[in-house]
Amino acid sequence: MSTDDLAALLASRIRDVPDYPKPGVVFKDIAPLLDDAVAFAALVDHLAARARALGATKVVGLEARGFILAAPAAYAAGAGFVPVRKEGKLPGPCFSQAYDLEYGSAVIEVQCDAFVPGERVLVVDDVLATGGTVEASLDLVRRAGGELAGVAVLMELGFLGGRERLLPHLGEAPLDAIITL
Repeated sequence: MSTDDLAALLASRIRDVPDYPKPGVVFKDIAPLLDDAVAFAALVDHLAARARALGATKVVGLEARGFILAAPAAYAAGAGFVPVRKEGKLPGPCFSQAYDLEYGSAVIEVQCDAFVPGERVLVVDDVLATGGTVEASLDLVRRAGGELAGVAVLMELGFLGGRERLLPHLGEAPLDAIITL
């Protein structure tokens, strides 16, 4: 399937929910995509192929919808899966990173032993908006010893400037978005 065909298929399965989580916001609901076996398989296959092409040995999923995409992609790529979670959700020693959101601030964590030093890591999430969560995750990957292989997102909300925010943090690693709005 071509990249354009994949983007069209996936976009057709994403539902807009107006005024969620607050008035004026249009939430991009991926539940219909996940419910469609063909669309979900195409997405997972694409992410797995990207992980293999980048030589990723671990795939990071960002809480919570990033888990849904990253875990099966990691399995299909023959890579390990590493969750990056909200503060206090992971056992044992963790690296923590605070960041700003559109509506406040948050802290995410990764376990200190999640990566072997130099291990190549693909970071996966559903949406790239302002870039705060992904930026914080890139800092965590590096602090935990991982080497960034790339970032892959289902959709990028280009009008929110996340890509520009991430460019200084990517180095040579690519940032791939299947759908850009």
